[in-house]
Amino acid sequence: MKAQTVDIRESMGRILCNTIFRPGGKKLLAKGHVLSEEDVRLLTNEGMEQVWVTELEFGEVSEDDAVVRVGEELGCGGLEIRLAAGGRANLVATEDCCVLVDDELLKQINCTASIVISTMVNFSFAKAGQRIATVKSAPFAIAQSQLEAVVTILKERGPILQARPIRQPSVAVLYSDPVDGSRARQLFENIMHQRLERFGTAPSYALTAVEDEASIARALQHLLRAKPTGILIASTTAPAGPEDVIGRAMARIGSHLERFLAPVEPGNLFLLGYKEDIPVISAPGCFRSAKPNVVDLVLPPVLARYRVSGWEIACLGHGGLLA
Repeated sequence: MKAQTVDIRESMGRILCNTIFRPGGKKLLAKGHVLSEEDVRLLTNEGMEQVWVTELEFGEVSEDDAVVRVGEELGCGGLEIRLAAGGRANLVATEDCCVLVDDELLKQINCTASIVISTMVNFSFAKAGQRIATVKSAPFAIAQSQLEAVVTILKERGPILQARPIRQPSVAVLYSDPVDGSRARQLFENIMHQRLERFGTAPSYALTAVEDEASIARALQHLLRAKPTGILIASTTAPAGPEDVIGRAMARIGSHLERFLAPVEPGNLFLLGYKEDIPVISAPGCFRSAKPNVVDLVLPPVLARYRVSGWEIACLGHGGLLA
């Protein structure tokens, strides 16, 4: 591109290189705007004789076309692309969802020239209408070859982002205590409701159990029959690992142990298992307070019926210091 100052009568179809304001400070036309015949008349009426503009050269793509093209390949799921001022395209959630991000691919794209992408953090919860990512172009235009390089990477390895819908999740809760399960329910039920309300849901099923292996296993089997989206175990004790009562009960019903210990504070003693496709989560101490902890990090993907892996739990350490 070649920027130059031209007579206002010769500016139609060219790209404005700077924002134009009226004398009172009100914006008249934004930088990057393609001047139309009506714009030329408007500027002439404002007393302007010259304007600083540029125009696309062979092998270049306008900033708006570039960001929309990348936005179309960037994400999938419950989202839509909305063009914004200044060479930006926003990806907006069309329904409540969990945002899944390929961080390594995002870094690779952001190392290329002319296009950058910002997203919400992986596993974030987003409400309908919320912006979940933005694509930004270098001002005015980028080389066609650079755009094609980015699009090719996204086609081969993408998408970077998935807006995975959260639709009518059903959460089952098991309250347990060594003496009386109802005591755990009295202690944690209010906090449990507050936590789930953040994600637009509430407990669908709840049971209490004395904290011994047979009782916990029996209660889990009852809850599993309802085919919930996930099961949360709210215990008054702090198990030391899969060999404790909770872990043994999970093993007793044939649950696969996916991960013990999370690099998140609060919430280190996190235990995740799967009974077929249903996640079973124990997070001792995490239901005593409504403050953010490991449960808040993993609930969005669980509610979106995404199978969280042990590797993904291990990756929560970057940003895992919540308190």
